[in-house]
Amino acid sequence: MKRHTAREKAFQILFQLDINDNEPQELIRDFLENEEPDAFLKGLVEGVTAHKFDIDSIISENLENWTLNRVASVERTILRIATYELRYMEDIPNNVSINEAVELGNTYGDDKSGKFINGVLSKIVD
Repeated sequence: MKRHTAREKAFQILFQLDINDNEPQELIRDFLENEEPDAFLKGLVEGVTAHKFDIDSIISENLENWTLNRVASVERTILRIATYELRYMEDIPNNVSINEAVELGNTYGDDKSGKFINGVLSKIVD
């Protein structure tokens, strides 16, 4: 599975986790059905879940005139994935994580999502 596809699936799983109180492994298994879980996908879901408190703190510190609770679930989930990559996955260049997040925002969010995500992540990287 390509990393872009893994990110997209991780987004969908983490989005569901943000709304429902399920176990990450259970959602991964249910979401993929008979498909074998990709290591990158599994790492993203489990990593974001394990470090959610720290990730949310980092995001909150870099929001201007917003609280994390006010950020739409789509953008919040994408920001969590990208922040996890930026802080915990040193093998991925920052610009790749940001570009992938912006693309997810443009696909799943509204017309301002990509710009918002880019702005927050740019502050996190600085």
